[in-house]
Amino acid sequence: MKSREKFLNAVTYVGLTVLTIGILAFIAGVFVTGYSVLVPIGIGTSVGAVFIFLIGVFLVVTDEMLERSYIGTKVVPIKSKKGAPIQ
Repeated sequence: MKSREKFLNAVTYVGLTVLTIGILAFIAGVFVTGYSVLVPIGIGTSVGAVFIFLIGVFLVVTDEMLERSYIGTKVVPIKSKKGAPIQ
């Protein structure tokens, strides 16, 4: 459980850092400078940060669900009266 918390915290911090950089680039492109190149870079960086966070959360949730759902059911083939397995 601790490793999942560490991974989720790392993804959160990376996502927030990249999102902050994207927002600052967008604001700098719109208001501060006359460079219109910074606007799409800021938008793309912000969207990338959201994807990083969503993929990280998806990985943590998938790992949690796989750990909880694996019970291990024993499968025994059913044999017919003559000894051959049923097809």
